[in-house]
Amino acid sequence: MSRVLLFGRLRDLAGWRERQIEPSPRTLAELRARLAHEDKALGEALAHPSVRIAVDQQIAVGEVVLGEASEIAFMPPMSGG
Repeated sequence: MSRVLLFGRLRDLAGWRERQIEPSPRTLAELRARLAHEDKALGEALAHPSVRIAVDQQIAVGEVVLGEASEIAFMPPMSGG
């Protein structure tokens, strides 16, 4: 079972912050496809190139193979001063 976390506007768009996904997806692409199938607007937002992804608290770059109990966090662009 994988744990998916959404932050900021992604959380607001989806209406949830944390969710368990079972069975666990094998890749980030599979996870995105599953979430997009369930919620088209969320899927479009997650596909935006400015969205950052962390897998098991490490920033992910490119395609990543997920483990059986991975934690995947989707984070919108951040700004600050």
